[in-house]
Amino acid sequence: MNKLKKNNVIVLSLGIILIISIIISFWIGRYPIYTKELLGILLSKIMPIEQFWTDTMETVLFNIRLPRIVLACLIGCCLAAAGAAYQGVFQNPMAAPELLGASAGAAFGAALAILNYGNSYMIAISAFFFSLLTVALVYLVSKRAKGSGMLGLILSGIMVSSLFSAGTSFIKLVADPNEQLPAITYWLMGSLSGAKNSDVSFVIIPMAIGLIPLFILRWRMNVLTMGDDEARTMGVNSNRVRIIVIVCATLVTAASVSVSGMIGWVGLVIPHLARKLVGNNYNHLMPTSMLLGAIFLLAVDNVSKYLFSTEIPIGILTAFIGAPFFLYLITRKGDIY
Repeated sequence: MNKLKKNNVIVLSLGIILIISIIISFWIGRYPIYTKELLGILLSKIMPIEQFWTDTMETVLFNIRLPRIVLACLIGCCLAAAGAAYQGVFQNPMAAPELLGASAGAAFGAALAILNYGNSYMIAISAFFFSLLTVALVYLVSKRAKGSGMLGLILSGIMVSSLFSAGTSFIKLVADPNEQLPAITYWLMGSLSGAKNSDVSFVIIPMAIGLIPLFILRWRMNVLTMGDDEARTMGVNSNRVRIIVIVCATLVTAASVSVSGMIGWVGLVIPHLARKLVGNNYNHLMPTSMLLGAIFLLAVDNVSKYLFSTEIPIGILTAFIGAPFFLYLITRKGDIY
């Protein structure tokens, strides 16, 4: 019971930290928006309030600051939740959202759209479509593979990912080196610099469709870790739950990378950090991973914007932070679980 209370306190504390991080994110920048002005602008949309803020402040809030903060939190939450789900389903501590080729497919789709259209909306649609298509191909190939179904799924993910990565490399080879190639390269680095309200509208529904089942099914993920036989004795259809979890995790991954580009390490590192805080019980592990992912990516995005004179792509920073931190986790006790 003490451990249960402790985990509840940790989840609640992370929720408070996320709220504080969001508020601080409005404060920093060339046009700081402090709490009084923030509340005034937001409340003015639902009730009559005499304006005590500038028009520039309101424009910056709704067109620049708010969509970027919301996207950072949503993407961090989704990638961390997907990573925790994959690691539980595959019983593999190295499992990550990139495992089934979702990221490789998104990269190919985005590069293809940049080559043919250059429109940001088409880039997001193409990345999302090819991300889902890649995972569908992985699943179809794995069904025809001999031996262990789970091993076949992982190997199929590696092979199909390699195929789409080769396709992305070919597109970079034939792209215009002055305009298209830099755009493709920058997208592959991952960034939220072009975040818009339309991006939030585009991803919010698929993210909700994926995140809600992952949150609801978190206790069944605990059963999956016990093995299929034990799951059957408890009345859980392990194959059905496994498929639902994989589909939902893939959906939120596809939605995330379609608007942010390639952001690695969040889905691999954050679930392990969550385990250090609350243990392996998915009842607390899943919400902890979601909250930590949102806090982490929001903090990294703020660093990428304001620490240096030139904004650094967020995918580079997550790698710089994630890789050493993961090395620390696996060397601390010799076991990342």
